[in-house]
Amino acid sequence: MAGKRKPEQRVAYFDAEGKRTEDPAQAVRGEVIERDAEGRRRRTWFILEEVEIKWLPVSEGAFLLWVLLALVLIWVLLGFALGWI
Repeated sequence: MAGKRKPEQRVAYFDAEGKRTEDPAQAVRGEVIERDAEGRRRRTWFILEEVEIKWLPVSEGAFLLWVLLALVLIWVLLGFALGWI
């Protein structure tokens, strides 16, 4: 293990206009280039895309809260039905 090198990594970020940026918070796409201990290169691309769900009449956060509430309600009802609570 003493002869193994630590993997190297280079990251390139691009903003919504396609310009290169150093700020990961502004990046909407980019690539990560890594070299493993044997020197082989691995390239990983990433793309962030915000998608609006057209059939959803409320915001995504509100929808997820309703789903959480429904799951907790089902869990409580099952607890009562099976005598756990």
